[in-house]
Amino acid sequence: MTTSSTQPDYSALRGNVSFLGRLLGETIAAAEGEDFLDLIEQIRGLSKTARGESEAAGESLLSMLRNLQSEQLVPVARAFSQFLNLANIADQYNTISRNMNPLLSASRNLAGGLRELLAEGVSRDTIAAAVNALKIDLVLTAHPTEITRRTLIHKHSEIGRVLGQLELQGHTEREIENLHNRLRELIAQIWYGDDFRLERPSPVDEAKWGFAVVEESLWRAVPEFLRRLDAALFETCDVHLPLEAAPVCFSSWMGGDRDGNPNVTAQVTREVLALSRWQAVDLYLADVLQLVEELSMTTCSAAMRELAGDAHEPYREVLRRLRDMLRHTRASIEAELAGEPALEGEVLHSENQLWEPLHSCYQSLLECGMSRIANGALLDLLRRIRCFGVFLVRHDIRQDSARHTAVLSELTRYLGLGDYEAWDEATRQSFLWQELSSLRPLIPDRWEPGAEVREVLDTCAVVAEQPAGALGAYVISMARQPSDVLAVHLLLKETGCSHDLPVAPLFETLDDLSRASLVIDTLLQSAWYRGHIGGRLMVMIGYSDSAKDAGVLAASWAQYRAQEQLLEVCSSCDVRLTLFHGRGGTIGRGGAPAGKALLSQPPGSLQCGLRVTEQGEMIRAKLGWTSLAVKTLALYTTAICRANLLTPPAPRPEWRAIMETLSDESCEAYRAVVRGEPGFVDYFRYATPEQELARLPLGSRPARRKTGGGIESLRAIPWIFAWSQNRLMLPAWLGAGAALSRALERGEGKVLREMARLWPFFATRLSMLEMVFAKTDVALSAHYDRCLVPTELQPIGAGLREQLAQDLTTVLEISGEKEPLSQEPWTRESIRLRNIYTDPLNLLQAEALQRNRRRQEPLLERTIMVTIAGISAGMRNTG
Repeated sequence: MTTSSTQPDYSALRGNVSFLGRLLGETIAAAEGEDFLDLIEQIRGLSKTARGESEAAGESLLSMLRNLQSEQLVPVARAFSQFLNLANIADQYNTISRNMNPLLSASRNLAGGLRELLAEGVSRDTIAAAVNALKIDLVLTAHPTEITRRTLIHKHSEIGRVLGQLELQGHTEREIENLHNRLRELIAQIWYGDDFRLERPSPVDEAKWGFAVVEESLWRAVPEFLRRLDAALFETCDVHLPLEAAPVCFSSWMGGDRDGNPNVTAQVTREVLALSRWQAVDLYLADVLQLVEELSMTTCSAAMRELAGDAHEPYREVLRRLRDMLRHTRASIEAELAGEPALEGEVLHSENQLWEPLHSCYQSLLECGMSRIANGALLDLLRRIRCFGVFLVRHDIRQDSARHTAVLSELTRYLGLGDYEAWDEATRQSFLWQELSSLRPLIPDRWEPGAEVREVLDTCAVVAEQPAGALGAYVISMARQPSDVLAVHLLLKETGCSHDLPVAPLFETLDDLSRASLVIDTLLQSAWYRGHIGGRLMVMIGYSDSAKDAGVLAASWAQYRAQEQLLEVCSSCDVRLTLFHGRGGTIGRGGAPAGKALLSQPPGSLQCGLRVTEQGEMIRAKLGWTSLAVKTLALYTTAICRANLLTPPAPRPEWRAIMETLSDESCEAYRAVVRGEPGFVDYFRYATPEQELARLPLGSRPARRKTGGGIESLRAIPWIFAWSQNRLMLPAWLGAGAALSRALERGEGKVLREMARLWPFFATRLSMLEMVFAKTDVALSAHYDRCLVPTELQPIGAGLREQLAQDLTTVLEISGEKEPLSQEPWTRESIRLRNIYTDPLNLLQAEALQRNRRRQEPLLERTIMVTIAGISAGMRNTG
């Protein structure tokens, strides 16, 4: 329990929020007039009073917003939306502030985390070995509900940087005023600029956004993180991190994820791969140019002298050659992108072309007593080479299993072998094993497939063109059978792929997760398959679609059991399994604070490292600033080391039995509403801005996998995003509380409390439910219903809100707390601050949706867009 002596101090956070809000007010007054600012202050004051349970203030607030003129809607919505963005910047900055409360900063302290392991009996050698074996692969993915434009993201980052400057001591009054004026300038740029794209981004645009995150944050964060990790390792274990260590790397789905996105073509992927190389070369070139300027020393080792020849400044000589090669490579890639012939001469194609000359410089400096110089910018560059390689990020390809089936179906019909799609699983496997072992080609040169089949084959051809280091994995969405995996291996073989690219089945639905171990066991029985994968396997666990299919509690238990079973199957075959986690930022998509999420995994699940998706606003929140990225990598490091060295407790048999029942009953309760309630789909579309979302220019990927259809055809991300807008947050809690309540009725409360106290998996589930309940608002949800939902469907919403209230009571009864998040005052305070500004946006959104559904108007649609962005900022996640 948090005591009075250890209460976190929020004064710095409140001060920054208040200061930025005041500067925003100055900007609004200058742009829109003092009367308009007074209106904003009246709305804010009423919202704050209404949050204090004043019914009269709530009625006055609603009346004031309903009486706004059409031309006032957008600027009012923008004022509250931009304040929430500024509050988020202040909040993000506070987590990395030098003045941050020690309680809150302890988790990012690498040395502190390693010392805790020592204190708990882990030996220094064991800790050092675990750190050296560390492998963190963060996979950046595009986000179909990403709100913020890249130009705004840059301005937000700059505001965070200025807040950091203001925290430093010793500024003169003039310097402080200059920093304040810089903040005024940035906030004015935001207010006078456009909040949204006019058109949807292309997949190439999304990939460039991902590269910008690397350039602006991760490029600096990685060497800084490794310096801190090296220092922590030396402080606690008296050893240094090996020079060649690469504990962190990055991958990307941007430009490679074609699942349900017809805009991602083979040509787009080829272009993105080239752009990735270009960005890497450009960043390396900047670093080398800095070293050319700085490494002017003349003393060198014999090996360096042999490399540099008679040059007076040997380091500069070697670096200039590298510089020229990088410049030539950049020009060659630009020619390739322009469709021109490749340039003659040496180009960068492997890490060793960078590593060997730079490592020679490093060794020479050490040998000649210049370790301080060697361990500066040069060491940082060597670290970057091991992390980012030649391609900056490794690119994954993702495609739906049905597309591969369609290729083989069309091909077998052409060859007169029958219809592959109509064959049963045994017949498919027999055919695939035979063809994988065959030396003759299967695809005839004269075959002219249809456009969709041609596109799949062209993508496989792009994969075959790439060197091994360019790609991370080929991910198969909706994988259900061994044949789904073998089909991809066959298509890659037939298109000339010579390297063993990991082919990772993605198990997404409840049924698929339950069968995952059987699928993998079947594959591992084959000598061909075991030989082909070389003792290493990657399997992806889907969090989004399984939760949409069965509800969060049933899905999370299915994910846990699937991982346990997969680990057991692979262990029995002496295969090292990398589990790839397809988590999102929200609870409904498997999101949880990094430490909690990792420590609640099954024992042994992180032994081969962590591979996890990071997307949209979570990329910005966790990796968007250099200091945030360093903090995130430190959190992942300490959590993985703890999970691997102090194995999390496995669930007791009685806990498993209860979880099985909870899973079944929660799934039943969830599906009874989502699938069984006759008017539910119509209610969902009336009560949320789901239909309006589909029209917004947010991402390159359509909101639905296919046109038409109900909830099943809607992607998990917009499904969750829409419910977060009306504050019901339905996918993140539906079914869970009902099952827990029935367990209490059976007299299982004592065991549930024991599970919450001793089992990280279950404790995290309850904690995440509390988080969701703290963000819900039944009054606002009811207001949406009154404004938007036909009378005959309103009982559905009333029933859901009644269930929500019961579920909250149930969870608090198990946790023993009086209110949600009572053990997390930081989070509770953050939500409380935001509600004052989010509430008017919710009321405005409901009003704009109501007006727009009667008669569509550009001004109303823009108001809806602004409120969607603002509520997203207030909720701190989108989908």
